[in-house]
Amino acid sequence: MKQPLGVILAGGLATRMGGGDKGLLRLDDQTILAHVIARFEPQVAGLALNANGDANRFANIGLPVIADSVAGFAGPLSGVLAGLDWAANQGAEHIVTAAADTPFLPCDAVPQLQLAAEMAGVDIALAASPNGRQPTFGLWPVRLREDLRAALDGGLRKVVQWTSKHHAATAEFPDDAAFFNVNTPEDLITARGML
Repeated sequence: MKQPLGVILAGGLATRMGGGDKGLLRLDDQTILAHVIARFEPQVAGLALNANGDANRFANIGLPVIADSVAGFAGPLSGVLAGLDWAANQGAEHIVTAAADTPFLPCDAVPQLQLAAEMAGVDIALAASPNGRQPTFGLWPVRLREDLRAALDGGLRKVVQWTSKHHAATAEFPDDAAFFNVNTPEDLITARGML
């Protein structure tokens, strides 16, 4: 399997954080997003950020910013579709997604997701930790983008509902801390302690 492109999902509303971009919050001497990029970028052939609204607020990170094509904040699958459309224009076969608020994501996320898909003989793999599935961390084939678009247009919003239809594999990761996400001000304090 060729090295996939990477897409960081930052298209949510961050309501538990009071709005704004969680990825732009400071964690030590850099943003949460900078931590995500540092861990994710070496694993992929290229990287983009899925975010809605004014893309200029991310101008200093040096990544292409791709918005959801489905209106109304349709959830992570909408970001996956935006990533698949972007990857199709690059001639890529797969993308791997990661959440923009997970500064400790696994440094082997991509190869583990690829291995899980290959071992199961399927196109999609989702990460899981002892706390359960981590559905924003996944390997997604570009060839299924029209199927996903149709599902979203039909009102589907649950990641697992769509991936189950395609018999997604699971890549097991032993460390819950790798998927710690910063959703609240208290989580940000916890993340600073985890550094």
